[in-house]
Amino acid sequence: MFSKHSQAYRGLLRELKKSSLPPHKINSALSSSFRRLAEEAKHSDVILDDLRNAAVFMAAQREYKVLLDRYNPLVDLTAEERIHATARRVGLDMPITHEPENNK
Repeated sequence: MFSKHSQAYRGLLRELKKSSLPPHKINSALSSSFRRLAEEAKHSDVILDDLRNAAVFMAAQREYKVLLDRYNPLVDLTAEERIHATARRVGLDMPITHEPENNK
């Protein structure tokens, strides 16, 4: 049976794996920092609570990103692309804007 400190640390590692880019590649600096905090948590319940809160926060941020992408697909588009996508959504098509050629 794992101690509550080990469980908190392993929960943090799981969340780091899920939220890392590329997937399942944990940053070694973060991992070692969390390991050090887990070791310090053996002497303080406040640090243990902070580790648990960090894991909950990372899970919530990951879920927020999924929901943001699902319900607001225009969030990562440029202003011009957002205007075209919005017009298409309501059944319109934006006219092609004329771009004058540079005559030298």
